[in-house]
Amino acid sequence: MTSTRKGPALDWGWDISPATGAMMAAGGAYSLAAAGGLAGLPPGYALLAAGAGALAQGGADLYQRRPLAHGIARCTAWLTAGGWTAVALSGHNALTWGAAGWWGAGTAAAVVLARGLATAEERGKSERVQRKLQKWANGKAGEWHARLANLFRLEGHKVDGVLPWKGDVGYTVRVQMPEDTPELPSDADRKLAAALRLPRGGGVQIVDGMVYGEIQIRVTAKDVMAEDLPFPLDTAPATINDPIVLGLHPDATDAEMRLLDACALLVGQVGSGKSNTLNVANGAILKTDDCVVWHIDTTGAGISLPWLRSWAVTGESRVPVIDWTADTVEEAHIMLDVAIAGIGARKAGYQDLMASVDDDKIPVSPQVPAILIVVDEIAELPQPIMDKLDSVVNTGRAARIRTFKCGLRATQDVITAAMKKQSRNRAGMRVSDPEELHHLFPSGRGHLDPKAAPHKGCGFLASPDEDDLDTDPAPFKAYRITPKDIDHLSPRLADRRPAPDPVFLDTEPGRFYASRWGRVLPRLYKAKKLAATTTPYTDLDVLYPLIDKATGLPITGGTDSTTSSPAPATPAGGTGGSADRGIVTDANGRFGADALA
Repeated sequence: MTSTRKGPALDWGWDISPATGAMMAAGGAYSLAAAGGLAGLPPGYALLAAGAGALAQGGADLYQRRPLAHGIARCTAWLTAGGWTAVALSGHNALTWGAAGWWGAGTAAAVVLARGLATAEERGKSERVQRKLQKWANGKAGEWHARLANLFRLEGHKVDGVLPWKGDVGYTVRVQMPEDTPELPSDADRKLAAALRLPRGGGVQIVDGMVYGEIQIRVTAKDVMAEDLPFPLDTAPATINDPIVLGLHPDATDAEMRLLDACALLVGQVGSGKSNTLNVANGAILKTDDCVVWHIDTTGAGISLPWLRSWAVTGESRVPVIDWTADTVEEAHIMLDVAIAGIGARKAGYQDLMASVDDDKIPVSPQVPAILIVVDEIAELPQPIMDKLDSVVNTGRAARIRTFKCGLRATQDVITAAMKKQSRNRAGMRVSDPEELHHLFPSGRGHLDPKAAPHKGCGFLASPDEDDLDTDPAPFKAYRITPKDIDHLSPRLADRRPAPDPVFLDTEPGRFYASRWGRVLPRLYKAKKLAATTTPYTDLDVLYPLIDKATGLPITGGTDSTTSSPAPATPAGGTGGSADRGIVTDANGRFGADALA
């Protein structure tokens, strides 16, 4: 879909069908005959109006190059209507049964004639377009057959067809390769782009066809990624069952990710547009009403603050659009313990629900929503957090708990094996070393050209298609979302946000969920006055976890909590004799990660 913003334009057309237009004209003629007969209107006026209408109709038909016979039929209809009106005016009998019967018969004939002429003209127009398109495709096919033979010395290949893209931005060439040469050379895309003299931002992409031995050559002749693509600000309800759209591919098709079953991975260096792309993903996910969004960002919660502003600062939203933000390592441990425990609880608690739909995965709904954990700056996270993320990645699919991870580099020391293997949705923005893209997209090594995504906000995207088949990485341009866009969307999306289901939260770590904002908001906003809309989330006893003195990890009663007793509730801001309970604090009474730092 396109996302251009244009100014208002005058539209002189009426959105009516030909049959409706004929009925309106007939109604106008009858009204004129009835009212004119009562007022003594001379019949010549009806003939004059019909003649003017026929003349205008003939001119319009000539201008639109309609068939001559169709123009004659329409002009005849005008004159027939005018003749009936003149007869009715001369006898002052428009309100008689006889005149009304003739009028009804004429109206029915006019409706049938208008519909038939419109259908015939649409069919003729479509046939002309198809003939023109076929002529163009045949010419292109011949050119490509010769071009492939000359550049790569192919023999026995066959160009099955050339399909143009919408928007006149490029086309796809389907080629049946010879049996002894099933693929083109690895540098074929560059040679073809140079032979076609394509502009920067355009290019050639070679992908596998639907059968072995077939390739598809995708030619981008127009750079649709040079300008910013404004993020669509519509707020129509969406579902996580459908893909989210991050931007556009060079052929103006949607660049999509499917996040219900597969995790996602986004990498890009500073200034590449990674943060903008992450916020685009946030905006697309938050439009759904069956997916809870959690954030982990231990470098200042930068991915959450713009979205929390309408709730925590201005008070426009009654609830936060981001359900939970982990701004410290300690809070991230708590969140992931809740997620891991919730995975097991859901798998056990929803057996009947899965049996009712005959599936081994939980069907999502606003009552049982999917949960997506968005993680920024994964390179800054300690290994225990990475291990817990791997656990969610490996075990959370059936429970509908998935992750969307972001980092500055696509290297082995940043991306774990589990993250890479299970993240079938992968997006790579601009990076310092092209080899990092090859590490992220090993299947695209032969045809991946960083110059195909030259602009800021561009990158490569690979994700499962609608048939759950992994696609090759393709260039894309992310939508541009601004802070004003986020301020506009947040209060409009807040009311539809679902909450985690009771089964998911009915675990030992789940007791830390209710007071999450009581722990997080004082750290995020320090002494800044918060909006009254945050009070229901902070005006309660804040529960802090115990800290294991040996490991420094919070004890939530989850998988890492087998050696210590459960944590008691602690009022917000109080220390309450924490030393004798094993909680690590400093002289200022700070807890957890703050104290460890």
